[in-house]
Amino acid sequence: MTDHYAVLNLRSSASLADIKKAFRQQASIHHPDRNAAPEAAARFRSVQEAYDVLSDPVRRKAYDDNRQRNLLDSPLDTAREIWAAYFSRIV
Repeated sequence: MTDHYAVLNLRSSASLADIKKAFRQQASIHHPDRNAAPEAAARFRSVQEAYDVLSDPVRRKAYDDNRQRNLLDSPLDTAREIWAAYFSRIV
């Protein structure tokens, strides 16, 4: 499961204005027309997907509920996924 908050570098308590601002920043960085890196298109799609989910109140609520359930059901697997996503962006 993709952590949409991590994709946009946000906390789960982010407001809609914070989500829009983070989306604009990340989209401008990873847009394939502005970024020639091979992974730019895939990263841009993940940023767009994160924005689509987090900007819609109904989809965000469902995502947050599922995210909370996953953290409680398998915290080690969730922690591994979060750290892997974090370190893949740093390297």
